[in-house]
Amino acid sequence: MIKLVNVNKSFGDLHVLKDINLQVGEGEKLVIIGPSGSGKSTTVRCMNFLEEPTSGEVYINGVQLTHKNKTEIVRSSVAMVFQQFNLYPHKTVLENLTLAPIKLQKVPKAEAEELAYKYLDIVGLREKAKNYPATLSGGQQQRVAIARALCSRAKIILFDEPTSALDPETVQEVLDVMIRLVSEKNITMVVVTHEMGFARQVADRVIFMDDGRIIEEGTPEQLFDHPTEERTKAFLGKILR
Repeated sequence: MIKLVNVNKSFGDLHVLKDINLQVGEGEKLVIIGPSGSGKSTTVRCMNFLEEPTSGEVYINGVQLTHKNKTEIVRSSVAMVFQQFNLYPHKTVLENLTLAPIKLQKVPKAEAEELAYKYLDIVGLREKAKNYPATLSGGQQQRVAIARALCSRAKIILFDEPTSALDPETVQEVLDVMIRLVSEKNITMVVVTHEMGFARQVADRVIFMDDGRIIEEGTPEQLFDHPTEERTKAFLGKILR
């Protein structure tokens, strides 16, 4: 589904990603962990060309992303859930969910609304359909953002630290929704997170990044219980204690 080949990304003199090679299979749930500034979010943002690599290649479903085709390929295949929910404040929850299907995918309004209610049921917010985002808690807004991603019917969903902007008491409600999505075998998920319990519970594979490189990867059991690299051990020792 996703393939990164020798991907590098620089911002001026700052070399953020260094020769990233990574493949994510169809239906795989991949979790990326690592310290702040390690390149996790940039890696995910390169997967849909929100950040275009300085060098290297990105493939979605076997098609190489380019500046020319990125909008078409990403729109049809990839959805993203951000740290900040990025909901339109002047539109209701229902309007936020149906806007892209109606405007971009030309889905009839009635069909788009039916789809929106389906996914609002999944995230437990059907009763908030006519509310505006400002009336919702942070956790509810993020659940709406997940429902919006599902409404795109994309086969790949990228999550960029989806709980980092939430109050501690609302983190679990978002994680619970994401855990339910894991059972969807046709959805490929790439998640950047600091929630180690979530990573252990849902990931097929966990990648540890530091200093713009993939340092180590494996199953949750391998990475959390038997890390082999000293940087991985040091990071986990701090975050899990």
